[in-house]
Amino acid sequence: MLRDTAFLLVVAILLAPPEHAMAAGEAPMISIAIHGGAGVITRGSMTRDEEEAYRKDLGRALDAGYDVLESGGSSLDAVTAAVRILEDSPLFNAGRGAVFSHEGINELDASIMDGRTLEAGAVAGVTHIRNPIDLARLVMERSQHVLLAGEGAEEFALEQGMELVPQNYFFTERRWQQLEKARTGDRYSAAEIGYYGTVGAVALDRQGNLAAATSTGGMTNKRWGRIGDSPIIGAGTYADNDSCAISATGSGEFFIRTVAAHEISALMKYRGLALGEAAREVVQGRLKRIGGDGGVIAVDRAGNVALEFNTEGMFRGARDSKGRREIGIY
Repeated sequence: MLRDTAFLLVVAILLAPPEHAMAAGEAPMISIAIHGGAGVITRGSMTRDEEEAYRKDLGRALDAGYDVLESGGSSLDAVTAAVRILEDSPLFNAGRGAVFSHEGINELDASIMDGRTLEAGAVAGVTHIRNPIDLARLVMERSQHVLLAGEGAEEFALEQGMELVPQNYFFTERRWQQLEKARTGDRYSAAEIGYYGTVGAVALDRQGNLAAATSTGGMTNKRWGRIGDSPIIGAGTYADNDSCAISATGSGEFFIRTVAAHEISALMKYRGLALGEAAREVVQGRLKRIGGDGGVIAVDRAGNVALEFNTEGMFRGARDSKGRREIGIY
């Protein structure tokens, strides 16, 4: 009798749903988070109108990505849709609002990763691609490679039927003035030069698949073909259905040195940390100890979201099917 009872108990445990499983008849969890850069962002650094403009574009990107998820679309489609809107906004350091290099050129980087297959695509140093995130996805889906750079990446874009845009598409007076200040050696804040204006998105879809995407113009006055963490899989972008999806923003060299995005995933998989704990350990601990500034957005396979940064502010937003919808700056 005792043996039969023990057997039934073991069977019940094995068949029990995971803690995050939905109740019978309830739709699977969906979540999305976005960022538009982290840095010295204070209430006194922008006008009320400027703040409203940032919140409006963050809201448009957040809702566009969520609408994809809500209609049953994939996490890949959701993060692509969200990042594309932020690339088209002149407010953020990506696409249309990208900063200028020392030579007065807008050099753009982007990456995307599928948590289901661990496939990824990225581009670096492209100068005529309106939406670099679209090209990064084409690299993932239509090539045997992960990262393409410069003229080669743009040749691939043409072969895939993408239309190139002239350099003046990316010109904004605000970014040009930031370059002029940097060239003359004037002191300026990180927020002012757009160093931390990278954009990104992470999402969990109804099928339980995670995805991450990141796009940036890099840093004002960068030289010698400098590439930061945004197009580096494992540094600025990472997604794995077994753990989480991450997009980073900040001082790219430090995120590369700590392999920050993958480190968060590894802490969850191999040390059993929760998403928030892993994000804090990397952003507030490992990055900060070596002088790295910035933040991450992350979502795990249960739909939990982390918005972690060690700077004064981070443009960010999160939304999920439990009713959460928030946009933050400071």
